[in-house]
Amino acid sequence: MATSPNRPTGEPRDLTAHLMDQAMGHVFSAALRTAAHHRIADQLAEGPRTAEQLAAATGTHAPHLRRVLRYLATRGIFREDTAGAYHLTPAAAPLRTDTPDSLHPAVMMLTDELFLRTTAAIPESVRHDGASFERLFGAPLFEHLLSDPAARRLFDDGMSSLSAPVDEAVAAVYPFPGTGTVVDVGGGRGGLLRAALRRHPQLTGVLFDQAPPLAHHLLDGDELKGRWRTQEGDFFASVPEGGDVYVLKHVLHDWPDEACLRILRACHRAMAAGRRLLVIDAVLPPGNAPHFGKTLDVAMMTVVDGQERTSEEFATLLSAGGFRLTRVLPTPAFPSIVEAVAE
Repeated sequence: MATSPNRPTGEPRDLTAHLMDQAMGHVFSAALRTAAHHRIADQLAEGPRTAEQLAAATGTHAPHLRRVLRYLATRGIFREDTAGAYHLTPAAAPLRTDTPDSLHPAVMMLTDELFLRTTAAIPESVRHDGASFERLFGAPLFEHLLSDPAARRLFDDGMSSLSAPVDEAVAAVYPFPGTGTVVDVGGGRGGLLRAALRRHPQLTGVLFDQAPPLAHHLLDGDELKGRWRTQEGDFFASVPEGGDVYVLKHVLHDWPDEACLRILRACHRAMAAGRRLLVIDAVLPPGNAPHFGKTLDVAMMTVVDGQERTSEEFATLLSAGGFRLTRVLPTPAFPSIVEAVAE
């Protein structure tokens, strides 16, 4: 059918239905959480099953479960065949809990109350500076996590899950040196450091973060024995000295510029001139094209008063912290590698 001369190519014909569907995006998040909570993907790992079979296995109400799965299938999460059985799709496969690349913890984290309440507060957020999370929960996110062990474990599990594909992508794309020391600043459980050390057998590493994530680090094992150490500390105050490459993965996007400068200056004090700093974050492209970083940018605004940045914004920020941006390397995952050198 011909496109209306008054409607841009690619714009939905039924704009009312399209807008209403977008307005009910929270329904999709809740449906996705339902499938993750009841581990539907695990149930489909051995083959298709009907809603009745899935309900019997998960202790759910079959008619209601079918309606949720039918809705998810419209977004490519599962597929219903003509016999009424549901299949695991490539988009749903990462919801399995028994695979190394599982995104199940990430989905459970991103659809948790921690994020849903802050997202619902966006209309109020745009009226104020700072994150809505602190107004809703009484403390900034990272302080709240220190006082709530269950929330901390949910967050650490979710971030580890979300980071795993990024870790492998960065380690594969970036030419880490054959020898030397990588300092992973705010590195969480150390997934990226582990990936880099595995690919470069002569490298050593330091995983630097607070105690809770370090307690569950991923660096044990004979393959990396003797090539790493952990160090607890506060990256606003100081970071370990003497490294050859310093990494800030998903760190700067958590903070406004002023706080980022404190982190960058702490890194700069620890680094010799000419040493490299890698910032692993989304780099926002110009224009109106969809990009996960633009979604993440709004989430950062509400949860932690952070932001995603353009390459020009990174260059300005890094320069103020004592670094010169040398290049931006894309990866197969959503973030890019922003490389800078200490001056």
